[in-house]
Amino acid sequence: MLNRRKFLINSSMATAAAFLIPSFAFAADEKVVGLQLYSLRDSLPKDVKGVIEKVAQAGFKEVETYGFSVKDQFWGLTPQEFKSILDANGLKAVSGHYSLGSYLVDDNTDELKAAIAAAKVLGSEYVTIPWLDQGIRKNADDYKKLAIKINKAGQMCKDAGIRLAYHNHNFEFDKQGDSNGYEILLTGTDKSLVDFELDLYWVVRSGRDPIKLFKENPGRFTMWHVKDMDKSKKELNTEVGKGSINFKSIFAAAKLSGMKHFFVEHETNYQPNPIESVKASCEYIKKELI
Repeated sequence: MLNRRKFLINSSMATAAAFLIPSFAFAADEKVVGLQLYSLRDSLPKDVKGVIEKVAQAGFKEVETYGFSVKDQFWGLTPQEFKSILDANGLKAVSGHYSLGSYLVDDNTDELKAAIAAAKVLGSEYVTIPWLDQGIRKNADDYKKLAIKINKAGQMCKDAGIRLAYHNHNFEFDKQGDSNGYEILLTGTDKSLVDFELDLYWVVRSGRDPIKLFKENPGRFTMWHVKDMDKSKKELNTEVGKGSINFKSIFAAAKLSGMKHFFVEHETNYQPNPIESVKASCEYIKKELI
């Protein structure tokens, strides 16, 4: 009887512990950490091959692109040429930030079609909207119209075999009538067409709680941006683990979020050595969070 009781207690403890351990859809045993390449924006366009090699050496396995244009592609490289460099370094471009301004402003789909084509060549899972121009997000009605356009873009991506995602800053959380822009986008977009890439820093910067968002919208946040907030100046980033954001509690809620991939990003205050800075974040995440 005592042995059986001990067994049940141990089993219950193990089950409870399993719920506390982050459960990721990506290969957690391999400790896969992604990097938003914008973190290295000063050096990357000048030496794509050399910088990508350093990214791999720093311990990253996945990247998220930025900077694609119809004219210049990826800093003068075609998607296939860029993919060859990634492949040579064991990196996968899971997602990319693509400017879709012309589509969101005037319904011109040329940029969107080019983004989808580039993402397909790279073997990406997502085309991600990184920003909304101020002129198209002035009020609640603007956000409602944007939600309709984003759904249509999501359908185009789905038809091509990839997903559309939306990346936030903090302006989306500004009050819009009885709601805010982010809530309008969440409720106005189709779950089957649109995912959300939650920038954890900007959520905290806006005064919101990421875990509350997870609870209210489970499964919607399939990607994250992970960057820490400087303890003395919240407008600045710092290496993950050195700032004021409690990432351990957030990562423990990864399954509720729906998170499949995450990317370290250093948007501000990443000098004097950007590659060493993101490497430090990568090492902390592997040791303390996953």
